[in-house]
Amino acid sequence: MVLTVEPASAGARLDRWLSERLTELSRARLQALIRGGLVRVDGSVLKTAHRLRGGERVEIEVPPAPEETLVPEAVPLIIVYEDDHVLVVDKPAGMVVHPGAGRSGGTLAAAVLSHAPTTAGVGGPRRPGIVHRLDKDTSGLLVVAKDDATMNALGAAFKAHAVERVYEAFVVGKPPGPGGRIDTLYGRDPRERKKFSSRVRTGKRAVTNWKVVERWAGAARVEARLETGRTHQVRVHLAALGCALLGDRTYGRAPKDPALRPIAEELGRQALHARALGFVHPATGEAMSFSSELPADMRAALAALRAVGGGKGAP
Repeated sequence: MVLTVEPASAGARLDRWLSERLTELSRARLQALIRGGLVRVDGSVLKTAHRLRGGERVEIEVPPAPEETLVPEAVPLIIVYEDDHVLVVDKPAGMVVHPGAGRSGGTLAAAVLSHAPTTAGVGGPRRPGIVHRLDKDTSGLLVVAKDDATMNALGAAFKAHAVERVYEAFVVGKPPGPGGRIDTLYGRDPRERKKFSSRVRTGKRAVTNWKVVERWAGAARVEARLETGRTHQVRVHLAALGCALLGDRTYGRAPKDPALRPIAEELGRQALHARALGFVHPATGEAMSFSSELPADMRAALAALRAVGGGKGAP
């Protein structure tokens, strides 16, 4: 991979400049590549803190990650639909989709591999059939591919924005109007690498369509329809509107309203649920549509929000 340093980036640190452009790699991973001599600036191996001048040619070699074996686990799955090609599941909050840093067991991927052994190797050894994912503390619908052809077709549909994804969210604050469309650049937060941001100078495009379903004093129920599916997209975009998700400790904060604090504490996670999922079946060409009711914890939060907030409809 070869990149050219823009004149406007003169003075930027090498590792930070790379992290803003290669958002799929962590800054720690990029620093390791630099220290390992796999990043060359005009042919020279430099330090991570090297200051760029602008106009340099940067070559990056990213070796493939070693393949690891995923062990099947007989973890119960809530199966919404299944045939020979696809599996649609309703993921509970708290379940990690695939193994990652600090979490290797009890994943949805391991449960899928146990339930449908033919998914082994589909899409990679650690993510059998996993076409897309939800955050650990987001509940709702996911589609899994059971063969390579289905994996490729669904992956292309997601890339073409041809998959319907609708989320339910409870937010703290007052959304600015009855609804709207958020269309931004999107990438790693330059200050906090574990977070994402829609306020970046370079990145991928992210689009969220939102509307208010109910308003209460100091909070609201919002529907979000995705055109793109970036990591944390709904959480980041709603927070950028000034109304972060209830219970979101990464992009929000504890509610100032004392009536809302115990609701957030009882919920114990961000109030986000993937309610609807629709796609064209890769094998049959049939339009498939699935929905999931709010889980018990969000139903309880909804009742509490209506009780303290007056229960008003959308504007």
